[in-house]
Amino acid sequence: MIETNIPQLRDPFVLRADGVYYAYGTGITDGGWDHTTYACYRNTSGRPDGPWTKLTHEIYVRPPHAEKNLWAPEVHRYRGAYYLFATYFSSETQHRVSAIFRAESPEGPFAEITGGALTPRDWDCIDATLYVDPSGAPWLVFVHEWTCTDDHIGRMAAARLSDDLTHCISAPIELFRADAPEWAHGNRVTDGCFLYTTQTGRLLMLWSNMDADGYCVGIAASTTGRIDGPWVQQEERLYTRSMGAYDGGHGMIFTDADGARYLCIHSPNTPTPARAEVPVLIPIREQNDTLVCVLENAK
Repeated sequence: MIETNIPQLRDPFVLRADGVYYAYGTGITDGGWDHTTYACYRNTSGRPDGPWTKLTHEIYVRPPHAEKNLWAPEVHRYRGAYYLFATYFSSETQHRVSAIFRAESPEGPFAEITGGALTPRDWDCIDATLYVDPSGAPWLVFVHEWTCTDDHIGRMAAARLSDDLTHCISAPIELFRADAPEWAHGNRVTDGCFLYTTQTGRLLMLWSNMDADGYCVGIAASTTGRIDGPWVQQEERLYTRSMGAYDGGHGMIFTDADGARYLCIHSPNTPTPARAEVPVLIPIREQNDTLVCVLENAK
């Protein structure tokens, strides 16, 4: 397990590009949860356990309607460019929305290409990610947040994107609810979706909710291999507090230069005077057509 030297970063997402590692995430500011920013750290050592330094320039061009809650940026390389998928609270819709920004470099500056919200204007939506299906079609996968559902239970949702990622070309479909797994405690949260396909072609989704020990990373699997599911929940969490000193979640997976895979989470979920939320990298492997953490050398 690698605890990075990044002092504080929520919702971390690691990209490896041209031999450099980048960690994007929610940067906590003096305004706390409301007045956050999209932050980025760079690691040029060639190893994920090397030192990370913060980029001092703004990595994005802030849209005039992005009022607050600039959360959970993640950057994907797609058709020769870099695309930042992110959340913000929109002064136009008075809801949190998912939007996409584009840049020629992983260091930005990323400019919005979606003209505001991709997601329904009367929904709170967060934590958008990119999924490209086996036919090459891009999808927006995102959280329909519990704060605006009729029963205050979060949903995971998806919509087909245009090939240039500027707009959705289908209505959102519901994938599953926060109370779907038996282990869910509180039954409301659907955070941090990330798609992964095993070597046999099984489609998995990492996502976060609360179990009895705190924030954790669960795994759902599509029984058809398609993004529209149906989705079934795995009882064994990929990461939960019993596996380490702290809880943690909002997971994603990246591969290092040597081909090793890592789960990246922030841990703990709630900062303490002794420890802020920091990116933690945990080795993982495929086993029995799912994913497991490799924690023999945890510290």
